[in-house]
Parts: sequence; C-alpha cells; structure tokens
Amino acid sequence: MKDDFSLNEKNSPNRNQSENSSSETDDSLDWAKQVYLQLKEKQKEEKELCQKEIEEKEILKTKTNTNEDFKSNITVENSLQVSQEIEVEDQPQLGDFDDTFTWSAEVLAAQGKKIDQFSLDDIDWLSRLKQGLEKTRKGFVTDLLEKLGDDPLTPEVLDDLETLLLKADAGVSATDQILESLRTKLNEEVVEASEGLRFLKEQLVNVLEKPIKDSGADLLSPQKGCLNIWMLVGVNGVGKTTTLGKLASVAKRSGFSAMIAAADTFRAAAVQQVKVWGDRTGVEVIANESKNADPASIVFDAIGASKSKNIDLLLVDTAGRLQTKNNLMEELKKIRKIIDKLAPKANVESLLVLDSSQGQNGLRQALAFADSAELTGVILTKLDGSSKGGVAMAVASEAKLPVRFIGAGEKIRDLRPFNSFEFIEALLTVR
Repeated sequence: MKDDFSLNEKNSPNRNQSENSSSETDDSLDWAKQVYLQLKEKQKEEKELCQKEIEEKEILKTKTNTNEDFKSNITVENSLQVSQEIEVEDQPQLGDFDDTFTWSAEVLAAQGKKIDQFSLDDIDWLSRLKQGLEKTRKGFVTDLLEKLGDDPLTPEVLDDLETLLLKADAGVSATDQILESLRTKLNEEVVEASEGLRFLKEQLVNVLEKPIKDSGADLLSPQKGCLNIWMLVGVNGVGKTTTLGKLASVAKRSGFSAMIAAADTFRAAAVQQVKVWGDRTGVEVIANESKNADPASIVFDAIGASKSKNIDLLLVDTAGRLQTKNNLMEELKKIRKIIDKLAPKANVESLLVLDSSQGQNGLRQALAFADSAELTGVILTKLDGSSKGGVAMAVASEAKLPVRFIGAGEKIRDLRPFNSFEFIEALLTVR
C-alpha cells in the first residue's frame, strides 16, 4: 500500500505547467488515454491479487478453525466477511474516460509526475476534489471568467475580482494581498486575461503555502521512532470524530501503528462512535464510558498504553461544546498539560477541524481556539457540500495556520493531505 501521508509529494506550487508538455501538446488526448489504459490494467492486476489473497485467507481459516466450535467459526467467518466488504467498498474504482479524468491526469503531470508514477488513488482523489469544490467554483469561476472576458485586465476588473474573492470567503487579508500583487503587475505591463488567471492561481497558492512553509514541514506525517500525539479540537458538528477515524485509517494504510483516546466524554454516544471507527480501522481505542469521566485521565491512560506498546501515533478526540464557554477551553488546556508532562519528547500537533460550509464563522472558531488549544494546523471537512471553499485562504492568511488535511466526502478514503496546487487547480478549473 502506498504511503498516504506521502501522497502527492509537493513540488514547487508555482511550477509552470509548460514544464510538462504532455498535457499541452496536440496529442494530449492520446496521452491521457495511455494513462487510462495503464491504470485500467493495474486495477485488473490488483483485483486478481486481492481475490487470491482472499482465497488464501479462506483456506488458512478453514485449516486453523478445524477443531474450533461452531460458534467460533461463525464469528470468524462474519468478521472476515465484514472486513472484506469494507475493503472492497473503500477501494477506489476507475471511472469512465472523460474530461474529469483527463483534467486529473494533467494536474498530476503539471507537478512533474511521470505516467508510471500515476496511481488510481491520485486520479480518484482529484476527481472528487474537483467535484467537491463545484459549488464554490460555480459561484466564483463563472463570474470571474465573465469579468475577465478576452480583453486585458483593467482596474475595474480587479475591483470586481475583489468582490468575488470576498464572496467566496477568502478573507480580507488574503484578498488584499492578492489584489495588491495584481495591481502591481498591472502597473508594470499589459496583462492579458489568460495571464491574469494564471497569475491569480499563483498568488492564491502562495497565500496557502506561506503558513505551511513557515511551519517547517511541507507535509504533516508521524515520525517513526518516537510517539506522535495529534489532538483534534473543534465545535460539535464539524465532523471531528469522523475525521479522527479517517486519520486512523490513513495511518494504518501508511504503515504506522495507531491508537485512539476517546476523550470526548460530554457528547452523547461520542465514545461509541469512536469505538465503531476503531473496529473499522483495526485501531485500539482507550475509553471510559462511565458518566462524567475525566477526559484528562483518559488521555493519561492512553499515553501510558501508547508508550508500553511503542505506538507511532496517538489520536485524541476532544469535546466540542461552544468555543465561547470557558470550561471547554480550560479542559483543552488541562489535556495539553497532561500531554506535555507525560510525553515531553513527543511530537504534538493540535489540529482544528473546520466545517468548510461555515465560511467566516470557521475563521472565528480558529481564532478562538488558537491560544487555548495551541493550534498547529487545520483540517477542512465537508468540502463536498460547501460553497465557501475560499475559507482555506482566510485560515491561512488571517489565522496564519497551515491547512494540513481536507475532506471531500463520507467514505473512509475521503480525507487526504492538503496540496495547495491541486486545491487551487480544482477551484479555478474552467472545465
């Protein structure tokens, strides 16, 4: 299994697509077809290998359970069946050869990837990202292209662009930064519409990349050989627990051992929800289902268990009552103190989970949580149902937090490391 934490390795976000001419020549369609046929053959081989592994497991199960009682056999058989069903459900499938596939292939090529480096995971994710940003794109790109037209840029066009960026919830800071760069360029030379769009993409990527570069880590991934603790915070309803389960899946697929601390003891059924994700991903869950259990004590136990079992990544679920309540912030501080005391050498990340559809409200949440939770990054969820995808720019420019992961769907694989170049290409594609 390819390491999901290293998918879409980041090349320079400002790389000009002309560096890879495969997608720009007259035979680009033939090139895309070649990619499609290669992936189709690869998928066929993987299906055959998967079927062979299932058959071998069945044979091994039969031999192993020959002397076990009937009840045990039924339990093992049902467990294997559920595991196989989940595995099949979560595997990406190659769709039709269409414009979305061609666009996805071209985005990968523009980042310097060769045909033999393409994977079905990459293509599948980009097509879902493009689809997830459709609502934002319809309200932004259509108006943008109408304003740009075919003529060179004018100051009036830039004024219209400012309004569009603010409507997409890009935030005042990011909008001012982008418009200033465009005005400077416009004062220096005549800017054709196509060049204006390319330059706009470049500036948007720069806004998203700045906090990532400032953090010193282009890609957030657990480090081997030490304990990594990722604490997920956020208000109720943003998809925090689901995101935690998806992160556990990413960690397992990437070869990291993981454990979950179910420290949201205030929301009804929160612990049970975490346990379901633990069962689904095969990750151990440390929990206390007694009424009014102390979240900090659960984290205490989880850190001890992680150390004793040499776990790579401990994921901590936290309560999400309204961020304006002081007791929530105090609880987060208490958990952070426990982590700092028991695991002073651990790599600690405090990740805010934001619902993309909340727009500027999400930005206010980020600013409210920033100090108490010592935030180090943001995970954007529910992009597939939002028309406010521009909030990513606001988070980066105003909260000065790097976007680390984005979610664009409900399936277990619908969460991926954030790639600024791919995000902006999906946001501003005209196809």
